[in-house]
Amino acid sequence: MTYAMPVYKALASTVDAYKRCIERNNTEWEARHESKIEEIVKGCMPSGSGIDCGTKIDLNASTGEKLVFDISYHHMNDGGMYDGWTEHRVIVTPSLVSDFDLRITGPNRNDIKEYLHECYQTALSEVLEATPAQTALAS
Repeated sequence: MTYAMPVYKALASTVDAYKRCIERNNTEWEARHESKIEEIVKGCMPSGSGIDCGTKIDLNASTGEKLVFDISYHHMNDGGMYDGWTEHRVIVTPSLVSDFDLRITGPNRNDIKEYLHECYQTALSEVLEATPAQTALAS
């Protein structure tokens, strides 16, 4: 039997469990949850196509009600040559209307925020399949 949930819910519930383990000084499960978070981010969040350093979750700023990711975008000029980086934060918060809201900070060089929004909206909405044992790890 498997269960399915969107990436943003899997991350939020696992971050919430991770934070509770820190509060309760449960280092064994803290490490397990942190490992699961890193696995989900590495496997599901954008990497490449300009997001060349991948997506990194900020566990200090993230909670069960807010996910915060740090990214660097590698821009290209009209000639197809790389011509610099911009730094961005992707902040995900709950929405009663549309499941979650995305806010992207940093400069909007070459109107990149629209592209980043699309990338992260898609990645966070993807459905993860999990076995009961994997689901228990996230709760």
